[in-house]
Amino acid sequence: MLKSLPAAALVTLLLSNCGGEAPAETELAKPLLLVREDLITAQTETLAQGPVIAGSLQPELSADLRAEVSGIVLEVLKDNGDEVSQGDLLLRIDSTAIRDNLLSAQEAERAAEAALDQTERQFKRMQTMVQKGLVAVETVETAEGTRNQAQSALASARARVVESQQLLEKTEVRAPFDGVVAARIVSAGNTVQVGMELLKVLDIGTMRFEGMIAADEVGKVIPGAKVYFRVNGYPDREFEGTVQRTNPVANQATRQVQVLVSLPPVDVNFVAGLYAEGRIDVLSRPAILLPESAVVREGDQAHVWMVRQGVLQSTPVILGEQDRRLARYEISAGVAAGDQLLRHPLGALQDGRAVQISEATASSGENKPVEQPQGN
Repeated sequence: MLKSLPAAALVTLLLSNCGGEAPAETELAKPLLLVREDLITAQTETLAQGPVIAGSLQPELSADLRAEVSGIVLEVLKDNGDEVSQGDLLLRIDSTAIRDNLLSAQEAERAAEAALDQTERQFKRMQTMVQKGLVAVETVETAEGTRNQAQSALASARARVVESQQLLEKTEVRAPFDGVVAARIVSAGNTVQVGMELLKVLDIGTMRFEGMIAADEVGKVIPGAKVYFRVNGYPDREFEGTVQRTNPVANQATRQVQVLVSLPPVDVNFVAGLYAEGRIDVLSRPAILLPESAVVREGDQAHVWMVRQGVLQSTPVILGEQDRRLARYEISAGVAAGDQLLRHPLGALQDGRAVQISEATASSGENKPVEQPQGN
């Protein structure tokens, strides 16, 4: 029966019985349309080998300002994020009772001064009279003792005045250095007791990376070693620091060792407390690093999809060290600097398929996966 059919009808029948495979092959024969964001260019980078360090950014210079007198908060002049200069008034506590004590101490000081002046004159008179034989020596000694007591009373009164003045000054909380207000704990109307936290001020210019490393890695770390790390909130930037020193005492709970890393001036206003993670550079070498998304692994084998002369090619590669922190593979062989590869090789890809690159920008950003046609 098939032999009796015309050739065109026979082809149509065969295509319909195959489920439409011929149109799919025709679709695969078309150029694969890509945008620039679908591609990455392999580059030689510095692969840092050394202990992994994780921690947070913290200011080296910070102060928790606490109440040194009890009372009611009258006003708070600065709020979170406000910049302050050394000596700026930040908060004022009610000083009525302390002022009353100061006035009382000042009155007591004046009375003690008058009493001392009187006893001093009495003592001098007794000295003159005893020289003339008009009074006994015991009288002079008594006058001298009274004079000495008056001197002690005056010293005590003056000490109370100084104490009251110091307490009065402590009702005004001032910035200890130039910086910013990191936390305002109290508000106007709150009653505070001695030792209660009021404000926290920090100097963001002294920001550093305070991280932890495994105890068995501490012998590899020396002061001055470079540290490369990334900070939450800045995913596309890698920062560089220098090891200041290691803490001589390990953490009792985790048995990890703290490493303090100084930061050079950068064009970023870091926020204290941001999580940071990186690697201490013990040994560096140049290497080609690719994101894990660009590498296709099939068991022990791996390959990438490379674009060469407008054609898509499946290229086997040899993987080196894996940087889990940055989700990147070292490519030991198979890729050279300057090669262009698919960033997200998803869907049905065909070795040798033509590629057409559009200058349009992907609407969803650089990490948009390549839209691939489905086929057999």
